[in-house]
Amino acid sequence: MSYSTSEMMTVAAARRLRNGAVCFVGIGLPSKAANLARLTSSPDVVLIYESGPIGAKPTVLPLSIGDGELAETADTVVPTGEIFRYWLQGGRIDVGFLGAAQVDRFGNINTTVVGDYHAPRTRLPGAGGAPEIAGSAKQVLIILKQSPRAFVDKLDFITSVGHGEGGDSRKRLGLPGEGPVGIITDLCIMEPEAGSNEFVVTSIHPGVTREQIIAATGWAIRFADDAQTTAAPTELELTALRDLEERTAAAHGQKPGEA
Repeated sequence: MSYSTSEMMTVAAARRLRNGAVCFVGIGLPSKAANLARLTSSPDVVLIYESGPIGAKPTVLPLSIGDGELAETADTVVPTGEIFRYWLQGGRIDVGFLGAAQVDRFGNINTTVVGDYHAPRTRLPGAGGAPEIAGSAKQVLIILKQSPRAFVDKLDFITSVGHGEGGDSRKRLGLPGEGPVGIITDLCIMEPEAGSNEFVVTSIHPGVTREQIIAATGWAIRFADDAQTTAAPTELELTALRDLEERTAAAHGQKPGEA
C-alpha cells in the first residue's frame, strides 16, 4: 500500500509506545499516534489526558482535552489536580507524548511565541500541561513535521525543558526522568546521543535522503553511525490509521487527515 509522509510519521511514533505503558497524551499528532498504538501494537496502553480521563479509548480523535469522547470511553475520570499531582508528579507516568511548534537540538520545546516575547511575530497556543509533562514523565516522545522553522538552532522561548543545554543539564536542573528519548518527524527519527544528549538521526524514513533532512533542520544535524531505514507502514497499521481518520472526519465534519 502507498502511504504519505504524515502517515509514516504517525505509524513510526505509534511504534514507540510500548504495550502496557501509562501515557500522558497531548492533543493533535500525539493523540493520533497514541490511539493508533492502542489499535495496533499496544492494545493495553493506558491513555491519560489532562482533563482527567484515565484509560481513555476514544473511537474518534478528540478535538480538545474537553471532548466528551474521552470521558465517555475512559475507565475513570478524576480531577485535573489529581492527574498532575498524583499521577504525573507522583512518578506514575511512563511516557509523555507531546507535540511542538519548535524544538531545538536538545529536545527543548517552544509552544509560546515566535520572536520577542513582548512583541512576538506569532503567538502560539501556549504551554498547557506540557511543561509539567516534559519535566516529570519518566520518558518523553515528541512528534512534529520537520522544517527549518520548526527545528531551530535557538528557541525564541523555552516552554518545556527537554535536555536543557545538553549533557547533564537536566539532572542539574533537578528534573526527574530521562527527558525526551525520541523525536519522530515526517522524515526521520532522532534520539539523544549518549553523553551530549544532542539529538541525532537514528532512523531515516523510506525514500528520504540525508540531504532532505539536513535542509529541513535549522542546526547542523548529525547522523548516527548505525542509522537505519525505518520499516515501512504495514497494511494493518495503515488500515487502522485511515479508519480512525475517517471515523473522526465523519464525527467532526472534517476531511480525513485533518484531525
